[in-house]
Amino acid sequence: MKQPKIKDLPRAEKPREKLVEKGPAALKDSELLAILLGSGYKGKNVVQLAKRILSEHPLDKIKNMPLKNLMKLKGIGYAKGCVVRAAFELARRAFTIDEDVLPVVKKPKDVANQVTEIRKYRRESFVVLYLNARNQVIHKETVSMGTLNASLVHPREVFQPAVATCAASVILTHNHPSGNTSPSEEDIEITRRMVKAGQIMGIEVLDHVIVSERGHTSLKEEGLL
Repeated sequence: MKQPKIKDLPRAEKPREKLVEKGPAALKDSELLAILLGSGYKGKNVVQLAKRILSEHPLDKIKNMPLKNLMKLKGIGYAKGCVVRAAFELARRAFTIDEDVLPVVKKPKDVANQVTEIRKYRRESFVVLYLNARNQVIHKETVSMGTLNASLVHPREVFQPAVATCAASVILTHNHPSGNTSPSEEDIEITRRMVKAGQIMGIEVLDHVIVSERGHTSLKEEGLL
């Protein structure tokens, strides 16, 4: 069924008009995303596009999705992907201006608490925490989704955000959908590769924490870092 164009929708259903009249808090997540995207594609208006994207990729995934992954979503290209990434980054900075409210990580449990959203994922998700000199989390980035291997998790993808945010150190994390948090040989190899890259760049890799619904395992505590 052909979807109506935005201009043909009732005024009350147009995201921009609704924002002007009722304020941003009155808009659904899909309506806010629709405003960022600006337009849909042939046969699907921008509201339908936004709804489809969020039905397939929850907001907590979208907010940390790398630009290259955003660009692969149907209806989002280079320009729209940049707008979405910029919007989430601007929001993140706005909420972390006051360093006194930044979360502090001192032990593996603190790390696990920062990535609770990936515990239930059915695909492996590699997330990096970027810390300042006070061990406060200043940024969190999803670097890779899918079965982990050295070609998917590249030092460049891990350390570019560290340089951009002036991070003093990083903590690697990923989930095991199986529930078993014992590190694999691939996990250990990836960790050692990142440690070496961090040493070259002067950015310390403090730990690699594997999480699942059953618990977590620290490679540092296991003597594997």
